[in-house]
Amino acid sequence: MYRFLIIALLFSCIAFPQTQMTKEEARILQEQVRQKSKETRTITSDFTQYKHLDFLSNDIESSGKMAFKAPENISWKYLTPFSYKVVFKDEKLLINDNGNKSKLDLGSNELFKQLNHLISASINGDMFNANEFDISYLKEDSARVVHFLPKDPQFSEFIKAFHITFSNEGTVDEVKMIEPSGDYTKIVFSNRVENKKIPDEVFSQ
Repeated sequence: MYRFLIIALLFSCIAFPQTQMTKEEARILQEQVRQKSKETRTITSDFTQYKHLDFLSNDIESSGKMAFKAPENISWKYLTPFSYKVVFKDEKLLINDNGNKSKLDLGSNELFKQLNHLISASINGDMFNANEFDISYLKEDSARVVHFLPKDPQFSEFIKAFHITFSNEGTVDEVKMIEPSGDYTKIVFSNRVENKKIPDEVFSQ
């Protein structure tokens, strides 16, 4: 379970002055992101992950390749500094830790099932659900950043907030997940490719 929670927190920001978006700016962003999400069936991307722990002087950095297939299949393949693969598929969590394989049934645990859904939604940007989050729309320098605070008390025990940075095209550039302790994980995406067929083996162990 502890391994999963570390993985689930896969997901800060350079300290630019923040200003609130206007209601019209927020509405335009919502529409742009939702339209992009409807048009996107698959995503592949490189990623760099930064894990910030207050007791360490430097963030722990790793990188690899991410693949997403709608509705909620996700593969995280870490290439440096170690070989590690995590796949969310058909309500199951598949782990390949340098050849050591394990499997967890997400469907039997509502919290883990919700985590999978939120990670998937954060990748494709379709998270604008006011029933699940308190949402703030901000501008930081030239970036558009949306803060999501989970309303579910059980979920908030593990994740205090999501901060998602959107590109001008409405795609997700960065995802930051903040833990109640203040530690966080930030993932920066690059070389994004959409709607290209992904081989089935990408979502296997």
